Amino acid sequence: MKYLEFTFTTTPASDVAEDILSDLLAGIGFDSFVRPDALEWEKCPGSENPESPEFQVLSGEDLFKAYIQTDAFDSAALDEVIAAFPLPDVEVSYTMCEAEDKDWNEEWEKNYFQPLILGDRCVVAGTFHRDVPDAEYRITIDPHMSFGTGHHATTAQMLGRILDDDMQDLEVLDMGCGTSILAILARMRGAKHCVAIDNDEWCVKNSLENIALNHIDGIDVHLGDASALADKGPFDLVIANINRNILLSDLPLYAARMKQGADIYMSGFYTQDVEKIVAKAEACGLTLVDVRDMEGWACVKCRKN
Repeated sequence: MKYLEFTFTTTPASDVAEDILSDLLAGIGFDSFVRPDALEWEKCPGSENPESPEFQVLSGEDLFKAYIQTDAFDSAALDEVIAAFPLPDVEVSYTMCEAEDKDWNEEWEKNYFQPLILGDRCVVAGTFHRDVPDAEYRITIDPHMSFGTGHHATTAQMLGRILDDDMQDLEVLDMGCGTSILAILARMRGAKHCVAIDNDEWCVKNSLENIALNHIDGIDVHLGDASALADKGPFDLVIANINRNILLSDLPLYAARMKQGADIYMSGFYTQDVEKIVAKAEACGLTLVDVRDMEGWACVKCRKN
């Protein structure tokens, strides 16, 4: 498949600005990101003039690359993201070129994807990793084009909640499942059955591959969004690692499919968004249990009254 390569610069540069931008870009179809410490300083193919913008923008440290399939790119959507960027004092600029035609999966495996290690309790590692430390739970994944969207802290917090809480015999919904590592861990920890839903066909395919890699059953994977919940559940636990706007929109649909006393874990948003998320949850009949945070990212647990 053909990809477009974008190099974004945020001025002034900050990790927060880059995290917010990557989150917004993911919402309009960008599926691969490389942060500054992983960049190779090279010009885009075909750019031989050292005075060209393509060459110059790759000479600094306050930038990152983002990739999107050529047929999925919407220039108007990107213009809207930049125009409505929520940090008013930050300027966002970019250059674009066709990504080099090479095995991006191999590049990702070799250079960018590192195991996620949660002490001695859980390790998430690729099929290609060696010398991975032992842990109580080992989740093996084949990440393909999943470069990550800055959500490593949210994923780690969600995994931590699954490790901390009793999963025995629960009916679980993993909404926006991605690679389905959360559903996989829930089943490893005794959940009775999981439903995993994502609106991206690639995520559905990759979830099925990862479930098979870990020899797990009892997880049903579906392509769709929250509208697909009408005939599913009810659930004892809902896991939703999704961006703030989708959570605010779809929380009523999640709550409607939760049993009395059921919990919901929500992440994918920043600590400054907690107040809005909790207010929406309370309007849906949910009560705040607690809030965790890591690197500015929040993870909220609520319970249905």
